[in-house]
Amino acid sequence: MSLMTVKEVAAYLEIKEARVQRLERESLLVSKDKDIEGNPLFDKDDVERYKVLAERLGGI
Repeated sequence: MSLMTVKEVAAYLEIKEARVQRLERESLLVSKDKDIEGNPLFDKDDVERYKVLAERLGGI
């Protein structure tokens, strides 16, 4: 399992970091762990699956 930071997820999905944090709060993108500062960390496979699903539904 490869973990991604909020910044990495935002860059991968081409959205703002605040949007990634909102997706996590709304449980649309589930974090797997927290870093030492308490920021969410996401599984790369989950992020990739989310991107595919979002594109099928009309965009992120």
